[in-house]
Amino acid sequence: MLIFKIFRADEWAALRKNGVTDGAPIDVTDGYVHFSTAEQAAETAAKHFKGEDGLFLLALEADALGDALKWEPSRGGALFPHLYRPLKIEDVVWAQPLPLVDGVHEFPAGLGEASK
Repeated sequence: MLIFKIFRADEWAALRKNGVTDGAPIDVTDGYVHFSTAEQAAETAAKHFKGEDGLFLLALEADALGDALKWEPSRGGALFPHLYRPLKIEDVVWAQPLPLVDGVHEFPAGLGEASK
């Protein structure tokens, strides 16, 4: 199952340059890297990245992250994937821009529909 991370352009550039990151500032503060499922990604974008352009959507294979990935309750008691180790560039299955179109982030075909 793929899980998703939204990064700002500078955060994505830092991961590509360094090969590893502790995540965005919220991840560093919380002590783990926040992820969303396909069903949660659009709500995450709307809640935490409203109106922000220049974002990237990263996909990772949940099973490949092993025991460092924990599923924990968050918004409304829904389980969200949290990674309790640094995120490595080799963890990323794919990454692509997450464009802002008319004030709404446009997710890849299929993913956005699953998230609405």
